[in-house]
Amino acid sequence: MITLTLLHPRQSIAIKSWSFDASDLIRVGRSSDNHVVLFSAVVSRHHIELRSKGGKWELISLGSNGTYIDGKVIKKMTIKNGAIVRLAQSGPKIQIKIGPNAPKSKSEQQILAEWMTEQSMDTEPTAEEEITKPVPSSVYPADRAALSQKKNP
Repeated sequence: MITLTLLHPRQSIAIKSWSFDASDLIRVGRSSDNHVVLFSAVVSRHHIELRSKGGKWELISLGSNGTYIDGKVIKKMTIKNGAIVRLAQSGPKIQIKIGPNAPKSKSEQQILAEWMTEQSMDTEPTAEEEITKPVPSSVYPADRAALSQKKNP
């Protein structure tokens, strides 16, 4: 199994994943005839190919804007599990997981839901913070009393 995961450009969190069980060839690019289609102006129509050879995966760069691993331009190389490939110098990053333990792909909705949950945990006040928050003095006295009763049952 091989899994390709599109990473967020700044936070390196998964945006979308594609898993392939019985493929010997995987094409990535902007054109709709690829196995993985990425809509980015810097991604070539046929940017990279991944080929399975003798239990290993080989990456071949076909893109005119280059393909990078660890900041170095590559044309062809054997991929190691966990490698992060950048399509073009400023393009999308894809992490490649190889082997039986490669993660199953998640739907875009699952990934978005997880990310939103993480974000809300960072910004939402706790119940204790909400209860101890003072009622603004700009609230009319009758409304202030009603709000205080709601917070202190």
